[in-house]
Amino acid sequence: MSQIFHYNHPFALESGHTLPGYHLSYNTLGELNERKDNVVWIFHALTANSNAAEWWPGLVGEGKLFDPSAYFIICVNMPGSCYGSIGPLEEDPHTRQPYYHHFPFFTTRDMIRSYQPLKAFLGIKKIHIGIGGSMGGQQLLEWAVAEPELFNYIFPIATNAKHSPWGIAFNASQRFCIENDPSWKNSNADAGIEGMKIARSMALLSYRSYETYQASQAEQMDEKLIAFNSESYQRYQGEKLAKRFNAFSYYALSRGMDAHNIGRSRGGVENALKAISARTLAIGITTDMLFPVTEQEFIAAHTPGGKFKAITSPYGHDGFLLEYEQIENLIVEFLEKDCLTRKKMKTTH
Repeated sequence: MSQIFHYNHPFALESGHTLPGYHLSYNTLGELNERKDNVVWIFHALTANSNAAEWWPGLVGEGKLFDPSAYFIICVNMPGSCYGSIGPLEEDPHTRQPYYHHFPFFTTRDMIRSYQPLKAFLGIKKIHIGIGGSMGGQQLLEWAVAEPELFNYIFPIATNAKHSPWGIAFNASQRFCIENDPSWKNSNADAGIEGMKIARSMALLSYRSYETYQASQAEQMDEKLIAFNSESYQRYQGEKLAKRFNAFSYYALSRGMDAHNIGRSRGGVENALKAISARTLAIGITTDMLFPVTEQEFIAAHTPGGKFKAITSPYGHDGFLLEYEQIENLIVEFLEKDCLTRKKMKTTH
């Protein structure tokens, strides 16, 4: 069920900008039990929304790993997006005009801080499981560091503790595409949309892999000279995103991702990871070129008791959205092993 949370107090961002308030769109499934210990908080990636059952149908829903009959499941649309939370196309309370290019800069840390009042509003004091992939995983790690006792378990997937120079280069190049769209200077909802289509085409190359294209876009005719499958596929993906997203949100969220660094003002990334007390399983994808497995191995190596597992997938980074069975198996195995270990410890003592 989609709802809107309003926070009507001054809210200071890392950039120094202070908002008079903000609002968040969020979806919940299931009910909070009497003990309030059945919360699953799901964090979505760059262009997704707060309806986790829609974009993660293999993991969220009746009879799935995250079943509403057992869990109280929440997913929040991140600030800057275009699916109901405060975003660039909404009205600036100071000017009474849409923010457009002047939308305040939200880092992943700002995003987590904006979720904390919602958590309190919902009466949540403990989150049993936190899970998210890509930019969602970045937010999860930020929160697990900011509030070490909040989560019992965290499952950061295909993500990192600090966005890499490689990832920033991809995002910056995509923003260059938007900036070089002549319409980007305009103050209307469609500004920069043609540039965003190209940006999405570029992003897709980092989300997939050589094997993905070889399997799905290979030509069946040796004599073809033009109009290749992969070319039309790239164009289609740009057009597809343009029907549901806008260049302002794409631009803003990619900047937020680039600023992700859990070590900022905390003595570095390694020191920040040491603060995490949640039982942690970092999951990587062997073909992920955007968030290579070395980044998840790093998370596990520097988180107390952290574990790492990799899944094999022909889909590259997008495997975190598609490899439901492998992800579920790793999570179930981790939870079962942890439960057995804790029972043995209780018996021993």
